[in-house]
Amino acid sequence: MGLSRKHFRFTEEKLGSAEKTELDAHLENLIARADCTKNWTEKIFRQTEVLLQPNPSARIEEFFYEKLDKKIPSRTTNGELLGQYMLDAAKDFGPGTPYGSTLITVGEYQSRLGGAEREFLQTSAINFLTPLRNFLEGDWRTISKERRLLENRRLDLDICKARVKKAKQAEAKAAAEPDFQETRPRNYVLSASASAAEQELRVAQTEFDRQAEVTRLLLEGISSTHVNHLRCLHEFVEAQATYYAQCHQYMQELQKELSRYPNSFASNAKPSTSATCPSPVSSATLPGVSPPCLASSSTPGIAQEPSGQLKIQDVQQPSTGHRKAKVLYDYDAHDTSELSLLADELITVYTVPGMDPDWLVGERGNQKGKVPVTYLELLS
Repeated sequence: MGLSRKHFRFTEEKLGSAEKTELDAHLENLIARADCTKNWTEKIFRQTEVLLQPNPSARIEEFFYEKLDKKIPSRTTNGELLGQYMLDAAKDFGPGTPYGSTLITVGEYQSRLGGAEREFLQTSAINFLTPLRNFLEGDWRTISKERRLLENRRLDLDICKARVKKAKQAEAKAAAEPDFQETRPRNYVLSASASAAEQELRVAQTEFDRQAEVTRLLLEGISSTHVNHLRCLHEFVEAQATYYAQCHQYMQELQKELSRYPNSFASNAKPSTSATCPSPVSSATLPGVSPPCLASSSTPGIAQEPSGQLKIQDVQQPSTGHRKAKVLYDYDAHDTSELSLLADELITVYTVPGMDPDWLVGERGNQKGKVPVTYLELLS
């Protein structure tokens, strides 16, 4: 059929002035399922690319290398680059200095983290991105081509149907209005025209049915595509789990390494403090965040019981230097020297000479005890 005639027929169908051959329900469902698979596969593929390579310029460069069928050059990861910078800095600062030797250790582990990231990116690209890309650029293009061909066959079929209908209408009209001089030749011509149109219709119907079957078989293959992508998804998750496990292991090893080094700023910290607490402000602003950790401490310069607990009854409130504080979190006292707190209540707090800076003395009515600074918001 002519291309212009198909365009004309397609326009008539869109305007509702021509009948359209509908596909069977099973084929329509297969087409809808295939479109859904294509759309979501494309979105997952694009976002996975962003996850693995956040730099858009690098993604464009990799795209051109793939189109030119050239090997993508190896790219240094950020962790490897940071590790190299630390190692180079250690050379200038002196590898024998505390800072230089620590930089060497941290730099080596950063390089290991970068190597783990590189392996994860390569594994994910091969086991997950490549199958998705092959579907979009291979299987889906074949399906789209056959669907376009099916649409052309349907337009040919509908054009033939319209032609047969028109020929039969003309034949019926001629039979209803006989002309004794020309009836026989005219009816013969009309009958021959209708027969030719019916023959074209049978050919068009056969080609349409054949193409519908080819398209149906391709669309039913989407189920095997889902099975393949499911396997690839498991491999992607396994690669992620392996990568994060390696990172966790490296960081634990790094912490152990750093704990062996002498701490140059240990003299500035209280020897009784065993943990560093985060700022209560940041934790208080986040819903569902646990209260900050507490450092175990003793209070030098204050009378102690044999067990090391503060004799809180011997502490007197100074005439100046005390202030109000709002409690940010509930706190349960661990011993008799501490004061239990309820969130949002107001208490009076003050410090005494030699007391651990992570703690204050709090008073609420007749009750008195140590309270952690990180659980309080000091008011002016």
